[in-house]
Amino acid sequence: MEELDGEPTVTLIPGVNSSKKQMCFDWGPGEMLVCETSFNKKEKSETVPGCPVIYIIRKDVDVYSQILRKLFNESHGIFVGLQRIEEELTGKSRKAQLVRVSKNYRSVIRACMEEMHQVAIAAKDPACSRQFSSQVTILVLQGRLDEARQMLSKEADSSPTSAGMCRILGDLMRTMPVLSPGTTQTLTELELKWQHWHEECERHLQDGTFASSPHLESLCKIMLGDEAALLEQKELLNNWYHFLVTRLLYSHPTVKPIDLHFYAQSSLDLFLGGESSPEPLDNILMAAFEFDIHQVIKECSIALSNWWFVAHLTDLLDHCKLLQSHNLYFGSNMREFLLLEYASGLFAHHSLWQLGVDYFDYCPELGRVSLELHIERIPLSTEQKALKVLRICEQRQMTEQVRSICKILAMKAVRNNRLGSALSWSIRAKDAAFATLVSDRFLRDYCERGCFSDLDLIDNLGPAMMLSDRLTFLGKYREFHRLYGEKRFVDAASLLLSLMTSQIAPRSFWMTLLTDALPLLEQKQVIFSAEQTYELMRCLEDLTSGRPVHGEPDAQRLQDDDIETTKVEMLRLALARNLARAIIKEGSLEGS
Repeated sequence: MEELDGEPTVTLIPGVNSSKKQMCFDWGPGEMLVCETSFNKKEKSETVPGCPVIYIIRKDVDVYSQILRKLFNESHGIFVGLQRIEEELTGKSRKAQLVRVSKNYRSVIRACMEEMHQVAIAAKDPACSRQFSSQVTILVLQGRLDEARQMLSKEADSSPTSAGMCRILGDLMRTMPVLSPGTTQTLTELELKWQHWHEECERHLQDGTFASSPHLESLCKIMLGDEAALLEQKELLNNWYHFLVTRLLYSHPTVKPIDLHFYAQSSLDLFLGGESSPEPLDNILMAAFEFDIHQVIKECSIALSNWWFVAHLTDLLDHCKLLQSHNLYFGSNMREFLLLEYASGLFAHHSLWQLGVDYFDYCPELGRVSLELHIERIPLSTEQKALKVLRICEQRQMTEQVRSICKILAMKAVRNNRLGSALSWSIRAKDAAFATLVSDRFLRDYCERGCFSDLDLIDNLGPAMMLSDRLTFLGKYREFHRLYGEKRFVDAASLLLSLMTSQIAPRSFWMTLLTDALPLLEQKQVIFSAEQTYELMRCLEDLTSGRPVHGEPDAQRLQDDDIETTKVEMLRLALARNLARAIIKEGSLEGS
């Protein structure tokens, strides 16, 4: 049976004391908010509200680290490149590319570690330095024998009494057999050479060649892989896996991979000596030495503070076909689950969320729905950011999200009285109701100011004009003004009348349209025909008759307004005069 996880460990939040204060919490997209409540925990009596403190507990704080942000950005490119080349690779070329990807990941990790190391050094006292003997011991312990020989040569020049010993020890370092890549040397040949070299080191130690110099004698013992001599350097080795590497280098250089975990366990036991228990990293390394991939991923998920390592490791192992299908209880495999968690953490950052989009793209089962949920939570603080989000949604045919974003931006534009921008966003969202609302604002603005704003937008509505009747009316009404300005009075009059008779124009705007007809009625030439004039008269009578129309303001108020009454009388007079002129003109044409 599959091993089940135990109970999660309790995480204490600094500054929160639930025994003294009643606490409540609420989840956010990437964090949890914890605050003190204003009521008493035990008694029901009212208490004086204090000033509760709100604690913000972030799930993925590492996304805010400047150094780690570089790691996230650079590894993102490696990840995307791996997904794109996967289908094209087969056979040896595939294996070579996967190795190259692994090296690229290790390269960015090393760069990140070196930068962190430099920051750590800068934070400490720069005056601290180590003695010469410690330096030589550290290079030997790391297997950097060429550098150690150079330092021994300098010591021989400065100290004639130890020159001979330094030269002999340097020769032993130089002649140590090492398996070099690209050579035809077999492991058996290496083992024979290494055995002869080992015996020579042992002979020098037995003969007391370095007896007069405890330091050089200690170095010779280290080169023999003497466990006691190695353990004396615990402070320089720092940890058990450094001890393991040095021990294997000088005692079992041709160790087989299958035997590594035995040496690792014994090195751990020897180094700790029962003084302390293994750390989480120790458990990770032990699982790695046992080639237990799932255990490595599990231990890393528990111990590490973010999902970067396990997500990229699992993805690479999956591409290498080394990770068996490991379905989880909630419908996704391990690779996808870890990538989803990592991408979710990136979305908590104001700019790294853009990297998270690509990780969601390469999760075939739940990536799409996860992206939809996360992208709706991105704060659209600037229009530039909103356009980025919108472009991402449009590229993936996320229709609902596109409409939602456009509607949010349209509402923001309306609040800021940017009617042109609001209309543009509502058209892009294909939101007929909001387009109607903005069109009404345009018409109201026209009534107050006597002119239109954002003429370029209204003049170039094109097919978008058909989104709603009110938007159609706005476009056509603007066309009427353009025709009038071009002195195409007959066309303008025909369009004006059609706006009223087709019921496209809102009834509340009829008086404005009839008022716009006055200059055409007063032209020297007859613009409106008798039939058109009758239609205008009927519209005026409908407007002033007080007939209740659903959704429109009470028409009776027009009769109570002196200004409106004056307008009505002027219109009736102008219509009557135009009707007489039109009848005479049409009668004379028939007579001729």
